[in-house]
Amino acid sequence: MAEREQLAAWLTATAQGDERAFQQLYAATSSQLYALLLRILRSPERAQDALQDAYVKVWQKADTYTPERGAPLTWLLSIARYRALDVLRRKRPEVAMPEEPDMMATLLEDEQALSPLEENENQQSLDAIRACLKTLQPQQRDSVLLAYYEGLTHQELSQRLDAPLGTVKSWIRRGLMRLRECLSERAS
Repeated sequence: MAEREQLAAWLTATAQGDERAFQQLYAATSSQLYALLLRILRSPERAQDALQDAYVKVWQKADTYTPERGAPLTWLLSIARYRALDVLRRKRPEVAMPEEPDMMATLLEDEQALSPLEENENQQSLDAIRACLKTLQPQQRDSVLLAYYEGLTHQELSQRLDAPLGTVKSWIRRGLMRLRECLSERAS
């Protein structure tokens, strides 16, 4: 929780034009944003460009972040994800982007304020995801989170977790299946 509070403080200071706070925010979060961008864009050059664009947006829009709407890192990741999707759309405009699951859609909004009902639904969705993640075996949870948040490939996960490739693939597959089941049960 201390990390969340520190990120929020840096965002608040950035909104007031504090360049030092912005540098600290960048140093603390850029690797996570870059991993997400690299996973989506699959090109280090495009990921770097999108990362720069994302942080320009953070500098310009830091005053729109409010802690009540969610974690600072979630807000930053949503901005980065939007930049990546913009890059993909520019590259191949004829290809429709896959739709996000309904429960994650509100996490991707960085321009429009959420209504109280949407904020409540967003929080309930995040709570459901957290609760369902806790039901996974530790290896499954670690594999899914590392693959999603750090953008690691199956091979990289195998090396990082010091486990056979087939085992890592099974952890991810079973973890995602269990998450889907758990979220479906909670929605019923």
